[in-house]
Amino acid sequence: MIKGLGGMADMGKMMKAAQEMQEKMTALQEDLKAITVVGESGAGLVKATCTAKGDLTALDIDPSIFKPDEKEVVEDLILAAIKDAQSRAEERSRQEMQKLTESMGLPADMKLPF
Repeated sequence: MIKGLGGMADMGKMMKAAQEMQEKMTALQEDLKAITVVGESGAGLVKATCTAKGDLTALDIDPSIFKPDEKEVVEDLILAAIKDAQSRAEERSRQEMQKLTESMGLPADMKLPF
């Protein structure tokens, strides 16, 4: 064995760990597209479904709220449900990222590019 190559072995380990992290991050990104969360407003009269990435995928509105003189109320309920769903999506994404970082032995609060 040639002296002075110990650092190269460490570099190889670091490169392998970085590659594994990249693969796990890619897998997590795909998983977040499949995870859905539901936000609601008006005691469930309006429900919005998002992926954990925050993409709105569905909107369910109870027909009982469609009254011409309450148009603004309906609009507010829709916006509130969407915001709630997006907030839940962000939280779920954060939880999934925390699981990933902990599984890799990294600090739970470490911010990785996403």
